[in-house]
Amino acid sequence: MISRLKAIKLDNVGMTASTLCAIHCAAVPVFFTSLPLIGLGFLANPWVEWIMIIIALVVGISSIGNSYFKEHHRILPLALLIGGFITIIIGHLFITGWVEAIVVPIGGFMIATAHFVNYKYAGTCKAGDSFFHLKHAHDHDEQKAA
Repeated sequence: MISRLKAIKLDNVGMTASTLCAIHCAAVPVFFTSLPLIGLGFLANPWVEWIMIIIALVVGISSIGNSYFKEHHRILPLALLIGGFITIIIGHLFITGWVEAIVVPIGGFMIATAHFVNYKYAGTCKAGDSFFHLKHAHDHDEQKAA
């Protein structure tokens, strides 16, 4: 069973990695010819991108999937995660040129948003109807304890 602290850390890793991936996907086409000059030519290798995608997928499934099934049961983070990966894969496989440099980062930011929403949902109170009703003691919780 994944602890809440590990889930928070995975969401933080996921948000950071997805944002960096989106920046990478947007910046590499712009600086493609300059990368070898500064020793970063490997960043333009398709294997690097696919490895980053696989790592993001593993972190996303571990964090968001676990929180969905064991904690908050809300579909939004899971839908954003799946939508983000579908967008990235479509961008890499079916879109070329400058449009790819726009579509793929959108998928990366969708995944980062999925981790952020999951992070917020995992720390929410089950009694509230608001979007992010943070955990706190309710009067009925205090009455049960007494």
